[in-house]
Amino acid sequence: MFKVPPISAQRLPDLLRAMPKAELHIHIEGSLEPELIFALGQRNNLKLPYATVQELRSAYAFSNLQSFLDIYYAGASVLLHEQDFYDMARAYLGRAALDNVLHTEIFFDPQTHTARGVAMETVINGLHRACEDARQELGISATLILCFLRHLSEESAFETLEQALPLIDKVVGVGLDSSEVGHPPEKFARVFARCKELGLHLVAHAGEEGPPAYIWSALDVLKVERIDHGVQAVHDAALMRRLAQDRIALTVCPLSNQKLRVFPDLADHNLGKLLDAGLAATVNSDDPAYFGGYINENFTQVFAATGMSVRQAYQLAFNSFEASFASHPEKRVWEHKLKETFERFFEQD
Repeated sequence: MFKVPPISAQRLPDLLRAMPKAELHIHIEGSLEPELIFALGQRNNLKLPYATVQELRSAYAFSNLQSFLDIYYAGASVLLHEQDFYDMARAYLGRAALDNVLHTEIFFDPQTHTARGVAMETVINGLHRACEDARQELGISATLILCFLRHLSEESAFETLEQALPLIDKVVGVGLDSSEVGHPPEKFARVFARCKELGLHLVAHAGEEGPPAYIWSALDVLKVERIDHGVQAVHDAALMRRLAQDRIALTVCPLSNQKLRVFPDLADHNLGKLLDAGLAATVNSDDPAYFGGYINENFTQVFAATGMSVRQAYQLAFNSFEASFASHPEKRVWEHKLKETFERFFEQD
């Protein structure tokens, strides 16, 4: 591991913003800003239940995951055509590039859209085209992860997978999201087994509001390669040892955890404890339009609140590249850029 040079605390926020990083937990529908919701609603002749952009933004007051999901699905209703999905993804990718994100693996929820009569190809083609254009125009690498909604049935997940099969070359993996409590991972054992047979990467939300048992199930039943969130793992010592030993990455989302009151006070967040225990934790923005910040805001705010160190900043960025589903040569290039950034800041101090 690279020996992290000493950098002054005053320079740390600038370093956090400048350092190369990957984002592995971003719901593209959750990047839909109120301004774009209104623009798409107008373009598609839809009447929204909010009179102004500010009124919509003011409605972003969540007490738990479900209260957030209710407004999240309402916002997604403006997405009808391929260009809508393209515009949404392209807006996020432009923002991510400004935050020095070199690679992102984007979650999308097709059932949210197919239930409204939007064709699967409309969703995937629009998102994929934005990823391709962003690679050419912004130099950012972006891939897609199809997520099943866990509050729906496994049969619905199988139907979704079947609809996506003609376009599966545009997807690198599958995930599991939406309402966690009461919907354990094993509910989707068969569909995840089928996805594994298809050669897709596997991830799942577990241990955000749900118990450590959900993380065990995601690992042992679904055979996932990464855990999305996973912050409840600290309540199970054996699980913590398992995650550290097997280098199972956790895609942690600090501002989301604060907004949904998993950690009402960001100073109490356990991100530093996860790193100190040897876990491959990463920092991500989850649903940035709703939770008050894109990836750099997540970094700067959680570091300011918890007093985490320069060494931990490097480790988090390094983990994000290592935990990605990118090729080994790509990872090495990005990790070299990360090292160069730290060395440059050290020389300037």
